[in-house]
Amino acid sequence: MPVQSVDQIKAWVLEKKGKEVRIEVNKGRKKTVIREGVIETAYPFFFTLKMDVDGCCQRISFNYVDILTKTIELELI
Repeated sequence: MPVQSVDQIKAWVLEKKGKEVRIEVNKGRKKTVIREGVIETAYPFFFTLKMDVDGCCQRISFNYVDILTKTIELELI
């Protein structure tokens, strides 16, 4: 998904709300974490993902700017 602005990212996330995604989080120094989850809610400045981590349900929030700066990458499953 080539993105140009935060507004395009917000619109894309709103379209995909409720769908399963794979997220890759860049934690720096060659450390990346790959998880799968569902886009649960989308707010004006951030969105939340619901993930199953080690048998527990976790909710994690991310800013739309994280996608723009390539700190995280989302792709549909």
